[in-house]
Amino acid sequence: MMLILRSTRRRKRFCCPIMPLSLALLMAVTPAMAAIPPASPDAPAATAPDAGYTLDSGDRIHIDIFRIPQYSGDFQVLVNGTVNLPVVGGLSVRGMTLEQVEAAVLYAYREVLNEPTITVSLMAARSLQVGIAGEISKPGSYSLSMESAQFPNLTHLLELAGGVTQVADLGKIEIRRPRRSGGDEIIHVDLWQLVRGGNIQSDIALRDGDSILVPTMTQADVAASAELANASFAANRDRPINIAIGGEVYRPGSYTVAGGTAQTGIAGESGQGGSGGTAPTLTRAIQVAGGIKPFADLQRVQVRRTTRSGTEQILEANLLELLKTADIRQDLTLQEGDRIIIPTATEMTLAEASQTGSASFAPDKIRINIVGEVENPGTVELPPNTPLNQGLLSAGGFTNRARRGNVQLIRLNANGTVTQQDLPIDFAANVNDQSNPLLQNNDVIVVRRSGAANLSDTLNTTLAPLGSFLSILGFPVRLLNIFR
Repeated sequence: MMLILRSTRRRKRFCCPIMPLSLALLMAVTPAMAAIPPASPDAPAATAPDAGYTLDSGDRIHIDIFRIPQYSGDFQVLVNGTVNLPVVGGLSVRGMTLEQVEAAVLYAYREVLNEPTITVSLMAARSLQVGIAGEISKPGSYSLSMESAQFPNLTHLLELAGGVTQVADLGKIEIRRPRRSGGDEIIHVDLWQLVRGGNIQSDIALRDGDSILVPTMTQADVAASAELANASFAANRDRPINIAIGGEVYRPGSYTVAGGTAQTGIAGESGQGGSGGTAPTLTRAIQVAGGIKPFADLQRVQVRRTTRSGTEQILEANLLELLKTADIRQDLTLQEGDRIIIPTATEMTLAEASQTGSASFAPDKIRINIVGEVENPGTVELPPNTPLNQGLLSAGGFTNRARRGNVQLIRLNANGTVTQQDLPIDFAANVNDQSNPLLQNNDVIVVRRSGAANLSDTLNTTLAPLGSFLSILGFPVRLLNIFR
């Protein structure tokens, strides 16, 4: 598509042999520049005086001189910013708008043509070279093409550069635009107006030579992070990222996490992150790391994030609020290099423990060992937050030789110590810390023999050799049974 600006002005012949051509051209172009209305102080940046397209090397224009086809045609703007015109030779057009070029061509041909009518059209625009730095996934220099003679917008560049990071300050984006007269024009852009209010005017059009800086938030904000993650120019959701996680998870370490769904599985085993559709989040990272431990402090989860300037920001997420009120903002979107710390709770109520164990980012199952006088001793897989009495029932319950009054619970603590306690058993009891606690991964339950069973086993061990001796001497079988 051609962008056509027509000039219908006609001027009387003018000749001043003592005036240099460059000064004469400047005088001819000045009225055209003055015709551009000045921008009002309240107008957006896109209506600034230099908002029109300016030519440079690589552009291709068409100059039509009415009824003079031998002087008309397509012309390439050369590396030095000039076009070679028939008869009059080279004419510098770098930095000029199409209207200004018309005025310059009109003046150049006035010495050989009588009142020519000039039309200048943009046939093919050059690629715009812009630079971008700051909180962007892929900072650097970019070549932007113009489509249908439309300038590319700022958000298009943000998408092309991989999207903004989760600590980008959209309210203070800065564009430095070179002026033809020298120096830079500084344009401040607030893209929050677009994200929060749909104000498309804040998505300004870019120009050749623009330098864009996306600054870092001065203070991390969980709510702003959630808004950034949902913006159309956010970082690529499908790209796996590398993170590290430590603290109260079953398998701390570094992981590659992708978006999509994830399955935690059994406590202590790494979950598998899916891919596609959604960005990697905090809870997915926890799932991949085997899930949270029972005493994870979900109210003070930290995400430590390094900015482009090398400083560190700390975002605190309250995952307990996610469980209680479905506050999805607490499930932070992660970015490359994030470090997650899940602290240990100093105290925890039974209700909080129950919520923690039933979370989607807790393990699906835990493993415990039940030994002694139960019907099916060995390793048992149970849902998280299974109480002690239900764990015994999962192993088939007591045998007729079991001591039914109490059992022994052996637990490996987070600090490396081992606790051992005798607990009374009531299969009708509710969950409580004193007699029916929630089981944890790798707990061991010991069901001991009753006193009668112990006595019987002792007699059998003691008298079995005597019974064998009497049988050799020929005692009747009914007498031998006394020793069994």
